[in-house]
Amino acid sequence: MDILLKAEHISREFDVGNGNIVRALTDVSLDVNEGELVCLRGRSGSGKTTLINILGALDRQSGGNVTFCGRDIGALSDGERDKLRRKELGFVFQSVALISTMTALENVELSLRLAGHPISGRIKRAKECLTRVGLGKRMDHRPGELSGGEQQRVAIARAVAAKPKLIFADEPTAALDSNTGTAVLALFRELVRDDGITVVMTTHDEAMMQLADIVYELSDGKIVNVIRNDIPL
Repeated sequence: MDILLKAEHISREFDVGNGNIVRALTDVSLDVNEGELVCLRGRSGSGKTTLINILGALDRQSGGNVTFCGRDIGALSDGERDKLRRKELGFVFQSVALISTMTALENVELSLRLAGHPISGRIKRAKECLTRVGLGKRMDHRPGELSGGEQQRVAIARAVAAKPKLIFADEPTAALDSNTGTAVLALFRELVRDDGITVVMTTHDEAMMQLADIVYELSDGKIVNVIRNDIPL
């Protein structure tokens, strides 16, 4: 497998005032291979969300290097990082962050507009993605008319619409009941298996850890354990 993303000796420190420094990450190194589902596991405060924000170019590390497709993310300008996130990375958050006044179709189409896709193919692509996540008959509904699981599926459709190489998902099932959460996790596994998309996810969910190709366990800002699962195709 080819390495898609590589983190080397990542540290992240926050100045909280009065000369006090909080070390959120210390000497974290990991590889993300193409076509894998990678899980970052850890208790609240372990550093996993800080790490996923750095890997996804949402935050900058205090030390170390992150390379994506051979490019040093830390060396990119803010504008270049914005372009990277719009065109090559996808994001799914616990809060889903859908625009309440837009339909599911409009939410997904907007992501394509921001990524610079031609207007002629945006609606078609948005419909394809919503159908792919099982919402072909719900695409004209607004978020308030959808269940929590359906909203998360819209968020996933939005994340995959621009055909990113890598999707980051931060606790995507935390607000869902167990059955709905399991269905969402199975969808991520399908995207990895059938569409070749690489996924990096933070979670507390034991079921997710069993579906992941590799699990990095964090504690106090450090990787303390690495588990590789044998996932059948």
